[in-house]
Amino acid sequence: MGHTADRVGLFTESVIREMTRLNNMYGGVNLAQGFPDFPAPPELIEAASRALHDGFNQYAITWGSPRLREAIAEKFAWYNGVEVDPNTHITVTCGATEAMIATLLAVCNPGDEVVIFEPFYENYGPDALLSGAVPRYVQLRLDDPDFAFDPAELRGAFNRRTRAVIINTPHNPSGKVFSRAELESIAELCRHHDALAVTDEVYEHLLYDGREHLSIASLPGMAERTVTINSMSKTYSVTGWRVGWTIIRDAEVSTGIRKAHDFLTVGAAAALQEAGAAALRFPRTYYTNLAQMYQGKRDRLLGILREAGFRCFVPYGAYYIMTDISRFGVRDDVAFAQMLVKDVGVAAVPGSSFYRDPSRGRNYVRFAYPKKEETLAEVERRLAKLTSRVRS
Repeated sequence: MGHTADRVGLFTESVIREMTRLNNMYGGVNLAQGFPDFPAPPELIEAASRALHDGFNQYAITWGSPRLREAIAEKFAWYNGVEVDPNTHITVTCGATEAMIATLLAVCNPGDEVVIFEPFYENYGPDALLSGAVPRYVQLRLDDPDFAFDPAELRGAFNRRTRAVIINTPHNPSGKVFSRAELESIAELCRHHDALAVTDEVYEHLLYDGREHLSIASLPGMAERTVTINSMSKTYSVTGWRVGWTIIRDAEVSTGIRKAHDFLTVGAAAALQEAGAAALRFPRTYYTNLAQMYQGKRDRLLGILREAGFRCFVPYGAYYIMTDISRFGVRDDVAFAQMLVKDVGVAAVPGSSFYRDPSRGRNYVRFAYPKKEETLAEVERRLAKLTSRVRS
């Protein structure tokens, strides 16, 4: 008899982190894992240093530093359009990753169903399974310019067992930004089926080509049935800090999340939470400049990838590009990604890792572009080796 629980046999280890390990082994350029290779804002580093010197080195309050929760509430009001009580509606977690599993553990019973759009960030399916829920998948069409979903397919995924729907906007890996009409249709289904919306908004400021971010919590009747998840990682270029949070204007659900969070991790790093309070009060021009910087990086990598022979799906948010590898004459995304890092020296993520059925992603790989110009220039140089592999 084996010594592991059945639940950990329901999913694989992270493919994204595995590609990082391969990248490190072969000395590649890592465009697999979504982390910047440039410094965080110096004001943020200074704030963290001050907090360490000021003695914030012991446990913070389990559900988060009061100063950080107040800053989160302020920013959620001005940017997302929802007023919340920092004392009862906000829980600070160890990154958005813990926020998601704490939420699903708090709200799902065995046999409940969770609706997930696919392709999906690879944690969502395992998180649903770990919470005892059954994932139900709805397709985002990569061949549609807006990565649209079929409203009828979405309606069909909801039923009396539906406990929650997970929304990620802007979306990883496609770069989709959910429209008001799409979010209103999801909200109507949540109200009709008494389901929660669990929305991952970590890329909320990374928007391109005039797209605007809308939080589903701001729609009528949704603040009390939406868990909004966010973190410092992407907006402030500190993916290693692991400071995230949940927001819901329902005290019972918020208390449930706090209970799950308490026994998962106790709390996030105290000094980094104090620095986070400073970051969330950066001038609003910071976010405008951030989006402009990333749009430039998106356009730079789009040009590099197209020149190398990839067909690219243009993202309107986040910082990833999904690509079709069919022109290289391969039908195995995993083998292609392994070849890419071993022979070419560039790491990407196999598209199959974003789908329940791996065959749906066999023609795709995903690249991340939160990188310095020097890094992107080196990627351009290395990908030139692929030109001879392209089939007309």
